[in-house]
Amino acid sequence: MDQEIQQKFKEQDEKLDRIYISVEKTRKYFLWTLVAMIVAFVLPLIGLAFAIPFFLNSLSSAYGL
Repeated sequence: MDQEIQQKFKEQDEKLDRIYISVEKTRKYFLWTLVAMIVAFVLPLIGLAFAIPFFLNSLSSAYGL
């Protein structure tokens, strides 16, 4: 009986190790997905911060405002 319990504990420990590895891979995947989403959102905003004043300046000089 004691050997069975020890064997079950060992099996559960191995399964927990595999689950931990899988969870860490998933966490890293979500982290890099979040980083990519932030970059995809923030970089265009930075570009617009430079582009909008340029276009407004061009429009104001074209229409003499």
